[in-house]
Amino acid sequence: MVVAPHHLAAQAGLFVLREGGNAVEAMVAAAATIAVVYPHMNGIGGDGFWLIAEPGKPPVGIDACGAAASAATPDFYRDHGHSVIPSRGPLAANTVAGTVSGWGAALDVAQSWVAQGWSGRKLPLSRLLEDAVHYASNGLPATGSQSRFTAEKRAELESAPGFAPIYLPGGSVPVPGSLFRQPDLASTLEQLGTAGCEDFYRGELARALAEGLMLAGSPVALGDLEAHHAKLVEPLSVRLRNATLHNMTPPTQGLASLMILGQFDRLGVTQADSFAHIHGLVEATKQAFLVRDRYVTDPARMTVDPRDFLTGEALSDLVAKIDPARALPWPQSSPPADTIWMGAIDGAGRAVSFIQSIYWEFGSGVVAGVTGVLWQNRGSSFSLDETAVNALAPGMHPFHTLNPALARFDDGRVMPYGTMGGEGQPQTQAAVFSRYGLLGQELQMAVTAPRWLLGRTWGASSTNLKVESRIDGDVIEALRAAGHDIEIVGPFSDMMGHAGALVLHPDGTIQGAFDCRSDGAVAAF
Repeated sequence: MVVAPHHLAAQAGLFVLREGGNAVEAMVAAAATIAVVYPHMNGIGGDGFWLIAEPGKPPVGIDACGAAASAATPDFYRDHGHSVIPSRGPLAANTVAGTVSGWGAALDVAQSWVAQGWSGRKLPLSRLLEDAVHYASNGLPATGSQSRFTAEKRAELESAPGFAPIYLPGGSVPVPGSLFRQPDLASTLEQLGTAGCEDFYRGELARALAEGLMLAGSPVALGDLEAHHAKLVEPLSVRLRNATLHNMTPPTQGLASLMILGQFDRLGVTQADSFAHIHGLVEATKQAFLVRDRYVTDPARMTVDPRDFLTGEALSDLVAKIDPARALPWPQSSPPADTIWMGAIDGAGRAVSFIQSIYWEFGSGVVAGVTGVLWQNRGSSFSLDETAVNALAPGMHPFHTLNPALARFDDGRVMPYGTMGGEGQPQTQAAVFSRYGLLGQELQMAVTAPRWLLGRTWGASSTNLKVESRIDGDVIEALRAAGHDIEIVGPFSDMMGHAGALVLHPDGTIQGAFDCRSDGAVAAF
């Protein structure tokens, strides 16, 4: 079973499973496809993170986050007349794109399964990228969300090198349903399929990417690509009453996602979507974000061990700071982000939780020359203040909102889950898991039910508590009375993220749920 925020990506993964491929191979196929069919949300010019769970073994994490270019220094930006890093254009394209390296690292992990006879034949990379190449070459109908975000962001993106010829075909915003083609990207994906993922960093494709970025004015050079490698990491984990949750290590905000649910589990809430449920999660979010914003950065410069915040004692100390009846004032803010989360489970019970992003919608807006690769702007989150937690320096990894999640229940269930949505990712993860995993709500309802967002994301300028209008009116009024600064938004708002979840039961049954806020689907056989 595969779940993805675009139905063609889910189907691409399913086709691989039907051919005897494993969960990792299915996810690579889905990742490549969604990079083509959902270009405003993600692409191969961004970063990615994986959690891979094999039955009977600890989950494996893959950190495929690219570092700042060797030329990207605070003085470089000051010399170009900037006091902050631009959010769009060539100077925003200042980090290596790591996601393709993550595909390669994940396939290396899966290779051991093939060698042990736990999988069908190993599928060639060219087969895994087949659907992506097809849609990039022959085209597909533009989605309503692609059209909407192109129109909304056109003014700040159309001057970025290479953007307009691809994303404004004929000088116009693609009309929903119109054929949208990316022939240069198709050629790049074909090259990857033939030469392998390494070619993106240390081959012919790497040289083409570096040349395109240089001509555009990006500080990323060939040497930066050649120096990049994805890393295998031990995920963070937290123990709840009935399950162990796993998430990614820094520089992601996986720590915050685990801290929120670790605190909430200790609050004794029993009813989903009640005042106590929403208030408890919002207040736990505040405590987790205070820790995140103070400490989480590139692991090489962190001064604390993130695991220390996930002990029972540390979580209980934070819970003691939560007032069950009053809201803590919240002035914090963070930038928007655009991402996709996808999950897969194969017939051998191997589960994958995967997330891929170019940061803001359409990333930097810069296309790397003739490759058709749209480059991320994740490095625009760096600070030019050398004393900041997330200070820019060559070789440093930027703070990441991305964080794939996976739960293992004491009764044997395995649940990969996640969402896009920047600052909202830990909050949506907490809403979905708490409903299903702690309060007994049905899986699809846990994803579909109304959600909330504390802070700023998806272009919103305010940092208040935004709630979907479907939340019970009495609960909304109780939240206001407790001191929450409430803003009511639409019933199914994009700002709440595009969530998804899969659950493998001990008897082999698999459940899946996708978010009606997206263009997604659950695909299974």
